[in-house]
Amino acid sequence: MKPSQLLVPLALCLLALAGCKESSKPAAQVSPKEEAGAPKAAPKEESKAKGAQDPALLDPSMAKATAPATYKVKFDTTKGSFTVEVHRDWAPQGADRFYNLVKIGFFDDVAFFRAIEGFMVQFGISGDPKVAAVWRDATIPDDPPTQANTKGKITFATSGPNARTTQVFINYGDNSRLDGMGFAPFGEVVDGMSVVDSLYKGYGEGAPRGHGPNQGLIQTKGNEYLRKDFPLLDYVKTARIAE
Repeated sequence: MKPSQLLVPLALCLLALAGCKESSKPAAQVSPKEEAGAPKAAPKEESKAKGAQDPALLDPSMAKATAPATYKVKFDTTKGSFTVEVHRDWAPQGADRFYNLVKIGFFDDVAFFRAIEGFMVQFGISGDPKVAAVWRDATIPDDPPTQANTKGKITFATSGPNARTTQVFINYGDNSRLDGMGFAPFGEVVDGMSVVDSLYKGYGEGAPRGHGPNQGLIQTKGNEYLRKDFPLLDYVKTARIAE
């Protein structure tokens, strides 16, 4: 197969990175309530994560903070922990959106719903349909790519120009061909890439092209749908600002 022939199916796969606008556009992400360095308040923090939600989860207009120049996010998952370091100068709009999603707890109990060996693992649709619905159209402007989509880089998914919302993916290999399509990395995994590599990939590509989860049904039915029909998926337990 000629290299040029690979671009058509690849482009279709990339549209699925954020879902089709008509039926399955993306939705969600992560957050912390307390940054590292603050006095420990584990019991209180834990009750927040499991109890009262941050009001910004249901009102994206409240999540507009400017991110630090660099920051780290620690993900605790069903396979272990990994840490992402974000560089705001790589992609300012993406770095700010990711920071706000983490701060409000958006990524907690969010599934890694699309994992393809050698390509990428994708997550960021809220498991709560009410949250997914309000973030579905909370788009941010594009950032021009300044970094290559190489292994370990984290990037927002998109379904077209200025369409990024809450879905992100981590590259499993050298996907620098995505750079020219407007996919702008904003950070990279700096610890625990072996955990990312170990996330469950058995369901493959998502519906309707494959047998994996349907993004539209994740949007409307949330984790109830995923846990029933795709019980082997891995999940983010919590995501918190580490530095």
